[in-house]
Amino acid sequence: MRALVVDAGPAFSVADVGAGWVEGLAEAGCTVASFNLSDRLAFYSSAGREDESTGEFVRMLDEVGAARLASKGIETVCFEFLPDVVIIVSCFYVPPDVLDIIRARGIKVVILHTESPYEDDRQLARAGHADLNILNDPTNIDAFRDVAPAEYFGHAYRPALHCPGPVTPDLRSDFAFVGTGYASRIAFLEAIEWHGVDVALAGNWQQLEAGSPLRKFVAHDLAECVDNSQAVDIYRSTLASANIYRQEAERPELSAGWAMGPREVELAATGTFFLREARGEGDEVLPMLPTFDCPADFRAKLRWWLAHDDERQAAAQAARAAIADRTFAASAARMLRLLDGQRKEH
Repeated sequence: MRALVVDAGPAFSVADVGAGWVEGLAEAGCTVASFNLSDRLAFYSSAGREDESTGEFVRMLDEVGAARLASKGIETVCFEFLPDVVIIVSCFYVPPDVLDIIRARGIKVVILHTESPYEDDRQLARAGHADLNILNDPTNIDAFRDVAPAEYFGHAYRPALHCPGPVTPDLRSDFAFVGTGYASRIAFLEAIEWHGVDVALAGNWQQLEAGSPLRKFVAHDLAECVDNSQAVDIYRSTLASANIYRQEAERPELSAGWAMGPREVELAATGTFFLREARGEGDEVLPMLPTFDCPADFRAKLRWWLAHDDERQAAAQAARAAIADRTFAASAARMLRLLDGQRKEH
């Protein structure tokens, strides 16, 4: 099986999903190629010229035009590499007609929908143009199945990266959180009394206002971010972390999911203890980790667990064992079986 993996486009946190699928498919026996949509988007988005009359720099393409030109390269790579399947992460920047052209040439298209349930309306707009849709949360899976085959795959981790390792002295902390500073998360964390706790925040925190008490906890320049390998170093170097689900969604009713998020799986895989916001799948898989329901509850439980080293380490070890089989190689093997089943049906 020859597989082409197309990354999400902008270097969001889901960039690691593409890397994980490349590794997992290779481990499953596929010949794999990658399509770097990120750099192509950046190139076409910055293309422009100097206006002769004003001397100002004028961009040649808007966001839609840049995405279309960047995505047309997928067709070229398909002609050169001749994949059996094209796997597209997120797919927000690939026009549906490009998917239709690929499928018309006999190549299977799989979309990895990474933003369920929050952006299922946008994701559904692409779903009918795929041979298989893989969702990271099954809450609205019936709506996807109404237009095309769809399956729920739990979040996965990369064993070579998401594993226990040494503490980085400069990154030591009592509590660390890596992620995007959505307004709902900011409000939650600002409501916690952090006195006596060494806190480190990393990721995208540009939304923090100048007077936010959280600004002093950001472990890097606000204009910067961290990649997944840096996030792992932060996880290994802290005593505790947390998973706080975002509330922001296309519609309010889309914010309530069932599945664990990638942060939970990756934290558990690195052997990092964390507090978690309750959800159906997390309650089933990670009952050994404490849940919280408000800032005051979070504060009390965090301080208890920070004061009990043996209990904290035992919970972290149990969580790591609970997600041991959630690798990208296992996900890739399952996807290949589904595609083989489709082939045999036809």
